Amino acid sequence: MKILFMGTPDIASGCLEKLIEKKYDVIGVVTQPDKQVGRGKKIVFSPVKQVAIENNLPVYQPVKAKEESFVKEIKDLNPDVIVVVAYGQLLSKEFLNIPKYGCVNVHVSLLPKYRGAAPINWVIINGEEKTGVSTMFMDEGLDSGDIILQSEFKLDDEITAGELHDWMTLEGSKVLCETLDLIKEGKAPRTPQNHDEFSYAPIMDKNLGHVDFSKTAKEIHNLVRGVNPWPSAYTTYMDKKMKIWKTKVLDQKSTKEPGIILKVDKEGIKVSTKDKVILITEIQMPNKKRMEVKEFIKGNSLEEGTVLQ
Repeated sequence: MKILFMGTPDIASGCLEKLIEKKYDVIGVVTQPDKQVGRGKKIVFSPVKQVAIENNLPVYQPVKAKEESFVKEIKDLNPDVIVVVAYGQLLSKEFLNIPKYGCVNVHVSLLPKYRGAAPINWVIINGEEKTGVSTMFMDEGLDSGDIILQSEFKLDDEITAGELHDWMTLEGSKVLCETLDLIKEGKAPRTPQNHDEFSYAPIMDKNLGHVDFSKTAKEIHNLVRGVNPWPSAYTTYMDKKMKIWKTKVLDQKSTKEPGIILKVDKEGIKVSTKDKVILITEIQMPNKKRMEVKEFIKGNSLEEGTVLQ
């Protein structure tokens, strides 16, 4: 079964590596065009392109996947199935109809919940108790195709978006291989999504990490985890941006205005919120490295009574 793989970031490269490791017949790889980064305008390949090059696979990088010349090129390749993992572009109906077994997508949520660009972040920010991986036959909608397989995962109160991303990479590649095997055997199920139950996970914005201490301690704790490592949570301490990397909700009721630093010691920074006290245990000040509060206060001071904004 000839497979064309389409993807761009790390989570997609993990799936591609698994297909190569398991010796699936990957005939080509499609990824987003190279980017120029930094002042030196250095050309950077996507993680998927790097894996493709290392394994001598043909690479295609159209600016738009709906370009007629590119669609024709893929038709000439005649793949049996196209696998799409975080590619970054919507595909046309003409493109979706190219492979005889269809286009299969790996999506990191329990569809129809959290369709869209950032399900890993939003399930944590919204305090969900579970998430998972879904594979589906793609249609023209946004993550709205018939579900093939799903793998469910319970979320604890400490997992970060970065940690969940790493788990999703492993689980996503596993479920993808199971899905492809079922397709090859002609046994792949198709379960239509209940579109009345869908929710949306919009793309992340760097300003999303601004902590609002007038919210509950739990909401703040979830935000800190959900934007770790990017775009990261932050507040302002005496006109300086202070990134917040780790927090803990204390079983202690707030009695002062939200955002006030109640106490600073080796345990961390205790801050008032809408309901309970939140403990900040790891921070990062401008031009400094991430540091546990107990280490930071050995050479720096944080004044109690200051309002974080």
